[in-house]
Amino acid sequence: MREDGGDRLRRWRLVLGGEKADGTGVTLAGDDVRMDGALEKLYGSDDRGEGRSRPGRRSAGLSDSAPSVARWLGDIRAYFPSTVVQVMQRDAIERLDLTRLLMEPEMLEAVEPDVHLVGTLLSLNRVMPDRARESARDVVRKVVRDLERRLAQRTRSAVGGALDRSARVLRPKRLADVDWERTIRANLRHYLPEHRTLVPERLIGYGRRQQAVKRDVVLCVDQSGSMAASVVYASVFAAVLASMRSLRTSLVVFDTSVVDLTDQLHDPVEVLFGTQLGGGTDINRAVAYAQGLVTRPNDTIFVLISDLYEGGVRDEMLRRVAALTAAGVQVVALLALSDEGAPAYDHDNAAALSALGVPAFACTPDAFPDLMAAAIERRDLKEWSERRS
Repeated sequence: MREDGGDRLRRWRLVLGGEKADGTGVTLAGDDVRMDGALEKLYGSDDRGEGRSRPGRRSAGLSDSAPSVARWLGDIRAYFPSTVVQVMQRDAIERLDLTRLLMEPEMLEAVEPDVHLVGTLLSLNRVMPDRARESARDVVRKVVRDLERRLAQRTRSAVGGALDRSARVLRPKRLADVDWERTIRANLRHYLPEHRTLVPERLIGYGRRQQAVKRDVVLCVDQSGSMAASVVYASVFAAVLASMRSLRTSLVVFDTSVVDLTDQLHDPVEVLFGTQLGGGTDINRAVAYAQGLVTRPNDTIFVLISDLYEGGVRDEMLRRVAALTAAGVQVVALLALSDEGAPAYDHDNAAALSALGVPAFACTPDAFPDLMAAAIERRDLKEWSERRS
């Protein structure tokens, strides 16, 4: 619907802040006044001249108390859509230094849960008081539940289909194993119109359905501060993959140390609270640990999720990756697993991995199921990423 001139001016008035110099001539009333007040607290002029830049009489700020912040969060949830609320929450944490107040239960009960907020809460996990911890878990649990609802079925479908295709045989022994759609398509030239029938020259089918594990998946996730969203998404995907009987899934997170969270994959919330965002990065140590998990190289997919800034021994890290690929492991480096594109990353290390045949690119959560399907089928992942870019 096209907005009229009055509504457009009203929106500009809310953006610009209402001083005479804004040129709109609009006077706000009702809910618009409260919307303007919520915006003013966050984006009003400050000492740096930022925000809704006016030579202001007031400055941005929510006052230094959790109840005040909780009231403000309630206001913005009442007057703005959830996507806008998430942006405003993120801005408030960055601009007004609300990190400490996130440890107050009153505030946590008022927030709009999203991936970025979960990342912030996880970074506070070690210093969060007990009275706020359960509220924080509720926030994380809601985000995880929403992500699972959005991503789980597509992941199981894409990965399960790839596993079935990888098990296809040309001489199925049972009718139940015949892939009739592909068999018909492959034998259309043998159609006999006078008999209105098709005589297949060869059958295409699936291998016998087995409970045996067909692929091993090792997700190795950098938990430095810049990778917060990637850690959240990777934990959810790892839990989904771990629920599939045909896969053996391991989840390893690392900074300067390495933590194996595989035994917690039944509960992605526990997985996330087992991470410790921030700190240094030792990719070489993480790859060394992952090497020890590989028992079937030709059936293993190793996904390194990192911005590739190496604080460990770079040359040794590259030698380990080269050894994995030479053994037959399908290796891919994801610079980010998030909706925000590639972060700042080490271009030299990305190029060095590429020279080893290891593609390095950012991947959105929606594309990750297809990436795993391509890896299971041992398609060219560099070509796959270039087609999607």
